[in-house]
Amino acid sequence: MSPPPERPLETPVTVAVPPLVAAPRRAWRGDLPVLAVAVVWGGSYLAAKGITTAHTVIAVLVLRFAVVLPVLVLAGWARLRALSPAQLRGAGLLGLVLGGIFLLETYGVVHTSATNAGLIISLTMIFTPLAEAAIRKQAPSAGFLGAAAASVLGVLLLTQGTGAGFTVPGLGDLLILGAALARTLHVLLMARVKAVQDTDSLSLTTVQLGGAVLVFALLAALPETGAAPWAAAGFGPAQWAGLAFLSVFCTLFAFFVQMWAVRRTSPSRVSLLLGTEPLWAAVAGVAVGGEHLGPLGYAGAVLVLAGTAWGRRAVASAPAP
Repeated sequence: MSPPPERPLETPVTVAVPPLVAAPRRAWRGDLPVLAVAVVWGGSYLAAKGITTAHTVIAVLVLRFAVVLPVLVLAGWARLRALSPAQLRGAGLLGLVLGGIFLLETYGVVHTSATNAGLIISLTMIFTPLAEAAIRKQAPSAGFLGAAAASVLGVLLLTQGTGAGFTVPGLGDLLILGAALARTLHVLLMARVKAVQDTDSLSLTTVQLGGAVLVFALLAALPETGAAPWAAAGFGPAQWAGLAFLSVFCTLFAFFVQMWAVRRTSPSRVSLLLGTEPLWAAVAGVAVGGEHLGPLGYAGAVLVLAGTAWGRRAVASAPAP
């Protein structure tokens, strides 16, 4: 999960001549790294599917984040030491939810296609505004409800790619759907746990990942799981490369790019670019992974992408509460 974007710095900028050329060029220099994060996140589902089985999910999660965590601790040690007990407790609570999200996502992608996983998880962009509207007791706009309906219909079609008539969505699809709901809970908690609202992004993310790794380590220690980190000892070069991709690019690189980007552009621009993640997940699954959707699956993919994009625009254009 990405940390909440910080307020961008409002530093005056001297615009070079001609301004109509320089400004877009400068914007694209900031956009490209963020777009790269969306691309690697989209590819993360295929990478996770390629290296993970039902018996190695927890081992992969421990290794993925245990490698990254020391780097984050060293980068933000001074600020971590300054956290109050209340901030640590709040971030730790979020870390438990984050651990649940990664467990649902990773077990889910084992049992479904990478394409389905990347598209279904995008329903978070629909669930979150609906949950906020319910909490505030405000009816969503008609446009947003239309976007939500299109997205849900798209997911139903996406899970019917076999062409054998209507079938119940598989276990993996349901786990990814649960992960989307858990992501929504995580977003709502970040906005409402007062103790973490003034915590800097680096410290908040570090403590959250530490809490998630603790959950994974405790699960790995249970003999029933058979999922200790050394279960990865049998990995071949391709699997270790996939694990390095998840750790270095999908986690470490992605986090620092977001921190860099929100200081040079607007959080809404960053969110818009990161919102293309489902598109890249579909591209990776079909073009690289050789996954086949079928006519209904392709129609569902288009509806999910269109519905989530429509929903983002509807939320952005809605008046502030």
